Amino acid sequence: MSKRDYYEVLGVGRNASDDEIRKAYRKLARKYHPDVNKEADAEKKFKEVKEAYEVLGDPQKKAHYDQFGHADPSGGFGGTGAGFGGQDFGFGDIFDMFFGGGRRNNPNSPRQGADLEYRLQIEFKDAVFGKNVDVVIPRTETCDTCHGSGAKPGTHPETCSVCQGSGQAEVVQNTPFGRIVNRRVCNACQGTGKVIREKCSNCRGSGKIKRKKKINVKIPPGIHEGAQLRVSGEGEPGINGGPPGDLYITLLVKQHDFFKRDGDDLTCELPITFAQAALGDEVIVPTLNGRARLKIPAGTQTGTEFRMQGKGVPRLRGFGEGDLRVKVRVVTPTKLTEEQKQALRDFNRLCGEYINEQNSNFFDKMKKAFRGD
Repeated sequence: MSKRDYYEVLGVGRNASDDEIRKAYRKLARKYHPDVNKEADAEKKFKEVKEAYEVLGDPQKKAHYDQFGHADPSGGFGGTGAGFGGQDFGFGDIFDMFFGGGRRNNPNSPRQGADLEYRLQIEFKDAVFGKNVDVVIPRTETCDTCHGSGAKPGTHPETCSVCQGSGQAEVVQNTPFGRIVNRRVCNACQGTGKVIREKCSNCRGSGKIKRKKKINVKIPPGIHEGAQLRVSGEGEPGINGGPPGDLYITLLVKQHDFFKRDGDDLTCELPITFAQAALGDEVIVPTLNGRARLKIPAGTQTGTEFRMQGKGVPRLRGFGEGDLRVKVRVVTPTKLTEEQKQALRDFNRLCGEYINEQNSNFFDKMKKAFRGD
């Protein structure tokens, strides 16, 4: 069976630039890679694309191909020898190129440590006005005996003889399509590239130990529930000399018995008597930082909301404070003396109304309603 034209395989014209050829190859290799595409002919197409690019991506081979095509007498490409153009066919190389390449990273290169999260519960008032608190964080730190090497003092980790320090071992398979080279994490060193013959007695070869550290955290005024504070460099230690991670403190705010929060405003409910609502009064309202006076005008209805400016929460990203919104609730007395009852009767009579007082309980009234009384 004759081979397809390499330009046709990559879907480019004969006058395509090197950049166009490379982009076409990357697109098709990603599309037909066997680890991604599970179609029956995906592997065959992938190999065909790779073979085409090995020729058209090389200026010298491309010039030969443009002159002789597949019938090149030199056998410089397209032959049936040890795979495509005599090259090793490495799934690991291609997969790393297109899907992150994490497996080809140097295991001994510096890496940043992991971030930590700590959940801190604070009082309602501390979230409003802010506070400095000390928190104790359990975390991993570099072993001060071996200084993170994991080796016994006076000794040093050795380069792994299996992977030669790369952290990866190659597995070669011969197939009808050529040699397939797969890379795996080295079992001898677990991907670190180093072997510790004599381990540190303090950390047992890990290079890290568990400790608790006290950290002072500044809670800014006006912080809200669920907010996160970032403390730079207080996370897990870095690897191979890399920088440490960060500490993120998530705040949980306790509820208040009297106040509730609505953004930068505080809200509360204030009970007043019927006389105060009808005649008006000046009442004392508790706030988070003391007491304040609030004028209740005559004829105030239950549920009316009054706004006290500047008595709320400091604005976290701005100037000033929110307000305190006070909703009044007129309380109906449940136990009255005979003198108080008579005073209410007189008041109602002066209003031109008559009260038909009933002594029956709730269930008696229900029975009368069902009888149609």
